[in-house]
Amino acid sequence: MKYLLLLSFCFLFLQVKAQNPDQSNEPDSIKKTVLATYYHRKFEGRRTTSGAKYRAKKLTAAHRSLPMGTLVTVTNPDNGKSVVVKVNDRGPYSKKLAIDLSERAAKQIGIFRKGIAKVNLSYTVE
Repeated sequence: MKYLLLLSFCFLFLQVKAQNPDQSNEPDSIKKTVLATYYHRKFEGRRTTSGAKYRAKKLTAAHRSLPMGTLVTVTNPDNGKSVVVKVNDRGPYSKKLAIDLSERAAKQIGIFRKGIAKVNLSYTVE
C-alpha cells in the first residue's frame, strides 16, 4: 500500500511539472543592441543575395548571419519608434555594423539622416 501511494504521488508530481505554463515549446526571442546603417540610393534595383531586387520603399534589411526571410523588429531607443523588416541580403561588411536597413525602414525609425545609429534588434530564430 505504501508503494502504491508513493507511486501515485510521483505520477501526480510529474504530471504537474509537465503542465507548467512557464515552459512553452516556442523559441525565445533574441534581443540585442547594435549599430545599424541603411542602404545608399545607388543600390536601388540591384539584386540582393536572396535574388530579389533591392527597393528603397520596402521594409527589408541585410544581416551577415541571420537566415533569409527572418523578421526582425528594429527599435530606435532614442525615440521608441520601431519597424519590422525582412532579411533578404547579406551585409554590412563592416565589423562595427550589424544590420543595413532599407531607406523606408531607416526613415520610419528616424535614423535616415544620422548614417549610423544604435538600435535594438528583436527576432526569433527557429
